[in-house]
Amino acid sequence: VIKCKAAVAWEAGKPLSLEEVEVAPPKTHEVRIKIVATAVCHTDAYTLSGADPEGCFPVILGHEGAGIVESVGEGVTKVKPGDTVIPLYIPQCGECKFCKNPKTNLCQKIRITQGKGLMPDGTSRFTCKGKQIYHFMGTSTFSEYTVVADISVAKIDAAAPLDKVCLLGCGISTGYGAAVNTAKVEPGSTCAVFGLGGVGLAVIMGCKIAGASRIIGIDLNKDKYAKAKEFGATECISPQDFKKPIQEVLVEMTDGGVDYSFECIGNVGVMRAALEACHKGWGVSVIVGVAAAGQEISTRPFQLVTGRTWKGTAFGGWKSVENVPKLVTDYMSKKIKVDEFVTHTLPFDKINEAFELMHTGK
Repeated sequence: VIKCKAAVAWEAGKPLSLEEVEVAPPKTHEVRIKIVATAVCHTDAYTLSGADPEGCFPVILGHEGAGIVESVGEGVTKVKPGDTVIPLYIPQCGECKFCKNPKTNLCQKIRITQGKGLMPDGTSRFTCKGKQIYHFMGTSTFSEYTVVADISVAKIDAAAPLDKVCLLGCGISTGYGAAVNTAKVEPGSTCAVFGLGGVGLAVIMGCKIAGASRIIGIDLNKDKYAKAKEFGATECISPQDFKKPIQEVLVEMTDGGVDYSFECIGNVGVMRAALEACHKGWGVSVIVGVAAAGQEISTRPFQLVTGRTWKGTAFGGWKSVENVPKLVTDYMSKKIKVDEFVTHTLPFDKINEAFELMHTGK
């Protein structure tokens, strides 16, 4: 058993608490990882807020991390101690019907136990002050050591800077993949990206790499426009600057609507606007943001009858075990940006400050 520091969420709506936790050794087909770097994502904040129906407490959050394999359980063949890895919240077992289908990346092998905050055998590897602590998204990267299933780990280039590539564990991969895998953005097309946080910037990067000729960024926070343009946005607008709904503005700006739109916020009203901003006949709108529990999307069926397509994406459609190492390689060869996404680097004990910076849009 390893004793180490972890940020524990004891209950919903309260700040994280830095505690000493015990991390049990890995069981069969499990891997224990020393986490070197982790990022914070809105999904962590969403669960911490209490709005997530799958949220269990007390829990160790975090799902954008990178580290080094410390030890492996019985039957583990793909990684060994000392390997550099990224934990994966969407695993890839290679055996379930989802993994065998090229149309999806949603491996279901450990979905049920992962959703309950437990390892595949139905137990936890974390304890603190004599209490069992739940796992989060199969990763729990807000701990100096974590245990994950062996199908939830990608072995990456040992030379990769872990304080950067940890972002490929969720946000960058999700946004980039939404553009290149889910939407399959074509050269010369016009795109609209709603929400210019990390995921939105990654979508813009993907649209640009795919050859889009016009990329319109939409956000209420104008402080985000300069960064969006650095990533490839050709223009940025705020819905507050117009009297009419933003979808009408976009339809006028683009002679009938955009070819591709992306919702990167998790707001069902914006999801509707993103669909309705699409061009009749061929427009495609991709939902990337995660809406709160119980919310529903709506539009007039005529929007779809007249040739628009509504799609969703999780982790950008990447089959995780095989593609995350390739994304790291693409970053190392400067095909995709990663460093530019990092705004602040803080010590682990300032993790609550990191959440505050995220909430204030900084």
